Order: sequence, then C-alpha cells, then structure tokens
Amino acid sequence: MTWLPILALAGLGFLAAALLFGLARSGWTLFGATLLFGLTGYALHGAPGQPAAPSVDPERVVETGELMVEARREFYDPVGSMPSRYVVSSDGFARRGQYEDAANFLRNAVAENPADDEAWVALGNVLVEHAQGQLSAAALFAYARAEELDGDNPAPGYFVGLAMLRQGEFAQGRRMWADILADAPADAPWRPGLVERLDRLDTLLSGGGIPPATR
Repeated sequence: MTWLPILALAGLGFLAAALLFGLARSGWTLFGATLLFGLTGYALHGAPGQPAAPSVDPERVVETGELMVEARREFYDPVGSMPSRYVVSSDGFARRGQYEDAANFLRNAVAENPADDEAWVALGNVLVEHAQGQLSAAALFAYARAEELDGDNPAPGYFVGLAMLRQGEFAQGRRMWADILADAPADAPWRPGLVERLDRLDTLLSGGGIPPATR
C-alpha cells in the first residue's frame, strides 16, 4: 500500500480543522500530535485486509458508557459546573450504549453554547465509542475545541490518551497521562484517580497485561 493518500488525508483533516472549522492555534498541538500518533499506530498495527471485528457484547457496551460518563464528571466540579440539559440527556443515552443518539444531543449542546467545554469533551467521547474505540477526525476536533476553551482542564488529553491505549498505542497513551499528572496541581480533585489508573496501567504493562478499555 502507499502512504501518500493517508498522509494527504491527514494533512487535509488538519487544514480543515484549522481553516474551515476555526480551530484556534492553541488547539493545534493536541490535534496535530494525535493525528501523528494515529498514523504511527496504524503503521505498526494496521491491517486493512483483516475481516471486520466481531460483534460487541451489549452488556459490555452499557458498562463502558457508564464508566465513560463517570470518568468525565471527575474532571468537573459536581456543584459549580453542572452539565447542560443536553449533556445530561446525552449521558442517559451514553449509559445505555446508544452513542449515535448521545452525539445528536451533544451537537445541539455545542450549537447552543459553543463555549461549553464539557459538552465538547462528551462529544469526543461518544464519537470514540460510536467508532468502537477509534479516534476519528471528528472526535479529535471535539477534544481540541475543549482544550482550546479550557486549557487548564486535562479532560481532553486524558481521553485522547485513553483512546490511544485502547488502540494499542501504549507508549503514547501512557506518556499523555504521565504528562497530565506531572502538570497537575497537588490539590486537584481528579489527581488521586489518575494516579491510581496510571499505577494500574504500569502494573499491567510490566506484567504483559492489556490495559482496561475504560477508566
């Protein structure tokens, strides 16, 4: 296979996000780095000739949706930063594994309030889940917008790192989590949870295990 079409598509995706959709310069780093990591992972693990993935266990899908919502809320103040009504409705669908319906509510959320960074993170999450764990260009754009709106909240980078782990890009995913932890304030309420997950990840990697798909 030739890499020229793939590289061209990645370049077009970056230009579209930056020029057509108004992604600010502050979000270029996350978006560009993740595109690069995605290409690297595809080069190492991609197998377009392989048959489609087996069907997903519905119970596992529901569990993933529940954990995803809980993990996202850890990065936001449960009292001073309640999600919008669209995000709340979307979470209900996400908990049942109905990610396409969840995404539709979140598109309404960001249309009504483009500055809602939690809605952008939630949109990135459900788009990843709808794509069965793969980072799509649309999901990357949503995460980059969230980071642009609130660069101090590590939620976008955390979930990008999680998606990388799920795609088998363990070194890149772990590095993103470690960088977030290194920059985290000592009193950040989400810090203990990230420390626990990073420790668990290191244990699994050192023992040859596979990191969990969620949290």
